[in-house]
Parts: sequence; structure tokens; C-alpha cells
Amino acid sequence: MQKLRIVFLFLFVFIIKTSFAQDDPVVIAYINTYRDIAISEMQRTGVPAAIKLAQGIHETEAGSSMLVKKSNNHFGIKCKTEWTGETVSHTDDAPNECFRKYNSAIDSYKDHSDFLKNSARYAQLFNLDPTDYKSWAWGLKKAGYATNTRYPQIIIKLIEDYHLEDYTLIALGKMKPSDAYFVKQEMKQDDQTAEAKFIETKTEVSAKEPDPSTVLYKEEKGEPQTIYPDGEFKINETRVIYASKGTSYLSIAEKYNLPLARVFEFNDMKEQEVVDKDQLIYIMRKRKTGNNEQHIVKTGETLFDIAQVQAIRMESLLEYNNLKPGMKPAAGTVLYLRGKAPVSIGSISESR
Repeated sequence: MQKLRIVFLFLFVFIIKTSFAQDDPVVIAYINTYRDIAISEMQRTGVPAAIKLAQGIHETEAGSSMLVKKSNNHFGIKCKTEWTGETVSHTDDAPNECFRKYNSAIDSYKDHSDFLKNSARYAQLFNLDPTDYKSWAWGLKKAGYATNTRYPQIIIKLIEDYHLEDYTLIALGKMKPSDAYFVKQEMKQDDQTAEAKFIETKTEVSAKEPDPSTVLYKEEKGEPQTIYPDGEFKINETRVIYASKGTSYLSIAEKYNLPLARVFEFNDMKEQEVVDKDQLIYIMRKRKTGNNEQHIVKTGETLFDIAQVQAIRMESLLEYNNLKPGMKPAAGTVLYLRGKAPVSIGSISESR
């Protein structure tokens, strides 16, 4: 009986670890954060974006695993003899195994591509149709990428549940980002705890980079537009709402039982009567560090925009990147969210 209980406990933990509910907001957040890298890497090396995203979701538990948090290793790649970079010890198939450590998620995504592309074990995969994700998933297992006997089924299910094949087609130029599944679908609101009905940001709202929250995106004039849920949700474990233009700040304070001054303090803003554009409004203090290690500045983004989408205090964002209030980072600039930037950030101008 004791052995039977242990078996059931193991199976329960295994199921929790290896499966996600369809349209899980944590998974959607992971996809939105790393989809652009996956598309870029497919165009560079041929590794299907759908496969890469599914592997990343599974290997990192959608960005929440202990290994990824301490190593930026999104694909569970072990050290191997050829690895000369930093390493971390982590218990996986055996205690204290050696895993590769990266400076950023981007480095991990690139190394994963090179790891597959340059290994004779995986050479046959690149003879497959890049849209044949089922053959890719089974091929990875056959080549020894994972020991889990259900690995192909897990990868295939993630791709199908989250329509990750869209990103492969986008990389191939066979689909416009605006035609991706989540743009065309609207979640039905069954109750207050269910997935909230998604609202679309208006065209005048600046494009924002998706962050760990329930966010989707659409293409608007060539720039991705973030879509947030109704009601309260979380970004970087911080309570937040997406307020419509014209909403009274006093009504927000009263609804969430907060002093009005605290609402402005939480959002690094001066006092004002109403929300001047559709935007995120935090109802608790933001954290000193971001959920992501870095943020790549998009066209038109201000430091305020970035602090809001990353749920990081403005003072921390400025300190980490040696910036001053009012500065405007150029598109493509990498900002650091968890610690000091290695060098002073370039391509910064005073905002007008």
C-alpha cells in the first residue's frame, strides 16, 4: 500500500510538472516573451520556431523552473565535453549534474540552435520539412535529446494547444504575425476566476513588449500590440489592471481600497485625475527586479513604458542602466532588469 501511494504521488507530481492547461496565462506569457527570438533563430539556423518554443516551455516549466532561474538555460542542455562556458549543478536525471549557464536567455536560445545544427546526432532532423513538427518531436527523442518516453507527445501537445506552428509559418514568410491564432480568438469569460475576455489595445497606444502576464499580441502597422485581460492579473508577481483611457484614478483607488497617493506612487507617476491612455496601472508596489533579465527597447517606448510592462520600479531601472529620468533609449537598446548593466547604455537621448 505504501509503495502504491508513492507511485500515485510520483505520477501526480509528474503530471503537474509536464502538463499545462490550454491557454495557461503563464505559458502564453512565455510564448510572447520569446517568440521573436525563436522566429529569428529559425531564420538563422533552420530549427523550427514551434519546436524551439515548445521545448523551452517544457524544459523551463514556462520560465519558472529552478534551473532556468539560476542559469538562463532554457533547454536543459548539459555541459558536455565541448562546453567551455560557465556551469551550474542541478539534480535532473541524476544528482548534481552539470548544466550550461548563460548570460541571457538569448544566449541560451542561440546555443540551443547551434547545439542541434552542429551535432551529427541531429543532422537528419534538418532534412525534414520544418513544418512537420511531429517528425521533429519524434526525431529529437530518437536522437537522444530527452530520456522522458513521453517527450514527443508533450512537445506535440504544446505545439497544438498553443498553435506554435504559427511562429514557424511566420519565420518562413507563409503567415503574417497579424494572422496568428491568438489574434483571431477571443477568450470567453465563464466566471471571475476563469480566463478573462481579452481586450485589444487601441491604435494610439505604443507597442509594448509582452511580459509574464496574461498577454497576447496583434500586428498593427508593423508593430506588435499587446493585449491584456480584463480585471486584476499579475505581472512579475505584482497585482495590476489594464485601465482604459478616461478612467478616474480615484475610482481605481476606491475599488482596490487604496489611498489615491499610493496609486501614483506604485506607478511612478505624478498626480492626475484620469488615465490619459489605455495603460497598465499597478495596485501594489512594483518589484526592484524584473521578471526577465533584459528588455530590448522597441520603437517608441519610453522608460516609463518599459518600467510598466516589466513591473519594475523606475528607480531600479535607472540605477541598473546608469540612466537619468527623462532619457529615452533608442530602439534595439538592451536594458538590464536584474542588476547593473556591464557597460553604460548607449544610444540614449534626452526625451523632448
